[in-house]
Amino acid sequence: MNNSTLFLLTIEPWAWIGLAVIAVVGLIFLLIIGQYVQLWLQAWLSGAPVSLLDLIMMRLRKVNPSLIVLNRISAKKTGLEISTQSMEAHFLAGGRVTNVVRAMIAAEKAGIELPWDRAVAIDLAGRDIVDAVNTSVMPKVIDCPNPASGKQTIDAVAKDGIQLRAKARVTVRTNISRLVGGATEETIIARVGEGIISTIGSALDHKSVLENPDRISKTVLAKGLDSGTAFEILSIDIADVDVGENIGAQLQAAQAEADTKRYQAQAEQRRALAVAQEAEHNAEAQKNRAIVILAEAEIPRAIAESFRNGHLGVMDYYRMKNVNADTDMRSSIGKSPS
Repeated sequence: MNNSTLFLLTIEPWAWIGLAVIAVVGLIFLLIIGQYVQLWLQAWLSGAPVSLLDLIMMRLRKVNPSLIVLNRISAKKTGLEISTQSMEAHFLAGGRVTNVVRAMIAAEKAGIELPWDRAVAIDLAGRDIVDAVNTSVMPKVIDCPNPASGKQTIDAVAKDGIQLRAKARVTVRTNISRLVGGATEETIIARVGEGIISTIGSALDHKSVLENPDRISKTVLAKGLDSGTAFEILSIDIADVDVGENIGAQLQAAQAEADTKRYQAQAEQRRALAVAQEAEHNAEAQKNRAIVILAEAEIPRAIAESFRNGHLGVMDYYRMKNVNADTDMRSSIGKSPS
C-alpha cells in the first residue's frame, strides 16, 4: 500500500460523514449561486450590469431577480437607463414592472415623453399604461352611443318637432400628461351625446340637419369636450342620421286629448251642478206646495169658527159653495180640448 491509501484507511468514520455534509452544502451553495451567476453574466454581457450582491439581496427582499434583470436589459438596449432600485421599489409597491418598461420603450420609439415617475404613477393608478401609449401612438375610435349600453342611437328633437336619430364616431388619442386623474371614455361618450342633442335641438328644422350633418360634428368639437379627460379628441364624425317620429304631432295630439278630457270634465261638472240646482228647486216647490196645503187646511176651521161666532150664515155658505162650483165648471170647460 502506498501512503495515500494508508492515510485514507486511518480517517475515522465521523470524518467521512463531515466531509459528505460539507460536500452537499457546497453543492447546494453552488447551485444557488449558479443561477445568480447566470443572471449576473447575462446582464454584464448585455451592457446592463447588476452586481451579484444585488441579485442575492433581491431574493431576500422577495423580488424576482430574473424579472428585474430582463427588464433592465430591455430598457438598456433601447437607450433607457432605469436603476434596479427603481424597479424593485415599483415591484414591491404592487406595480407591473414589465408593463411600465414596455410602455416606456414604446413611448421612446414614438418620440413621446414618458418619464419613469409618471409611468409608475399611471401603472399604480390601475391604468393600462401599455394600452395608453399604444392609443397615443395609434388613435382609437369610440362609438357614441356605446353599443354595450343597449342604445343604438342618440335621439333628439329639432324645433319643428321631428325626431332625429344619430350615430357618431369619436376618434381620440391618449393624453399621457392627463392620464392620472383624467376622466375615462364614458365621460367622452356622455359629453358628445349631450352636444349632439343640444345641436339638433337648436336647429330650426330637421331638414337643415340632414342637409349638413357635419354641422353637428363642428359644433360639438368646438365645445372642448375633452377638457379634464385622459384623452384628446381628434375628430367627431356623424356616421348616420335617420328621421324618427313626429314628436311635435304626438305632443299636440296628446295635448288635444288632454284638453278634450278637461272640457268633458268641466261640462260634466256643469251638468251635475244643474241637476243639483233642479233638485233644489223641486224641493223648494214641494216645500211651498206643502205650505199651501197647510194654509188650505185652515179654511174649514175658519168657516166653522165663523159659524160659531155668528159671522157667517147658512145662505152665505151656500152662495160661496155655488161660486166655487161655478169656478170649477168654468175651469173644466177651459181645460177641455177644442
